[in-house]
Amino acid sequence: MTPRVFIDGNVGTVGLRIRQWLTGRREFQVVELPESLRKDLGARRDAIQSAQVAILCLPDPAAREAAEFALDHGVRVLDASTAHRVAPGWAFGLPELGASQRAEIARARAVSNTGCWSCATILLVKPLIDAGILSSDTPLHIHGLSGYTGGGREMIAKWEDPQRGLLTHVYEAPYALDKLHKHVPEMKHYGGLTRDPVFVPAVGPFACGMRVEIPLHGDLVPGIAGGKSIYEALETRYKDEPFVKVHAIREPLDSNESSFDPRACNDTNRIELRVLPHPSGHVLLMAILDNLGKGASGSAIQSLNLMLGLPEAAGLTP
Repeated sequence: MTPRVFIDGNVGTVGLRIRQWLTGRREFQVVELPESLRKDLGARRDAIQSAQVAILCLPDPAAREAAEFALDHGVRVLDASTAHRVAPGWAFGLPELGASQRAEIARARAVSNTGCWSCATILLVKPLIDAGILSSDTPLHIHGLSGYTGGGREMIAKWEDPQRGLLTHVYEAPYALDKLHKHVPEMKHYGGLTRDPVFVPAVGPFACGMRVEIPLHGDLVPGIAGGKSIYEALETRYKDEPFVKVHAIREPLDSNESSFDPRACNDTNRIELRVLPHPSGHVLLMAILDNLGKGASGSAIQSLNLMLGLPEAAGLTP
């Protein structure tokens, strides 16, 4: 039988992108509800329980409820919310996390998709901790710039409201400065960190795209001068990964105002990693990705493919 996949919440930003990128796939059937039943609890429960895999693109409380509907009925779950990111018994949906991660995702009953900020942070930091370049208790500072779709429908409505004029902003707008960002627990848990990083996220006047920067102070991380060991650790880890590109170190740095455009990977499932050494001995780590691509929907489709025993890259643009 053709496997059935149901996307619960397919009109939100992540769910809509997943549905778009699954269009035309013939290896499974995407189950859809009529618009009139999209918010009907009984219809949603029945659709979830009729599927082999339920993809949840919902607020956290609704995702917890829908996950119970699925798991109690033997349906596998792929949750794009933050509800289960560090929950016991849930596999983390970032296939590039480690050597055994693909197998864990493939056999899991419950998979929690990565967040956009944490995807970039983990892929930059985890190989360095594993290689002994960074200590797990290194105090890190993370700065991120995202398109406004990263904040979901509420943020999209705010930024696209012509009365607010936010799309004419000529600067980024930091947010969540007075609270613990919901991606920090997974950054720590899967990144191998024991300290909360200083995380400063910001939004810019563009829809999609993301740039994450992690400066490493030469005094706190001895032996990183030139960044060669960092580059080698990242290149070794990701050399065979189709969706991770590690840029070679270029000295002197040849860059201009458009060299690090956060939109450079838009509409793809690619993430680009850079190691940028400074003459002072400090090093800047950088990642660029589509916050709705590799940072959300693309990673979810990678995990879905693995869960269904399909080629991991099927339906995705590197």
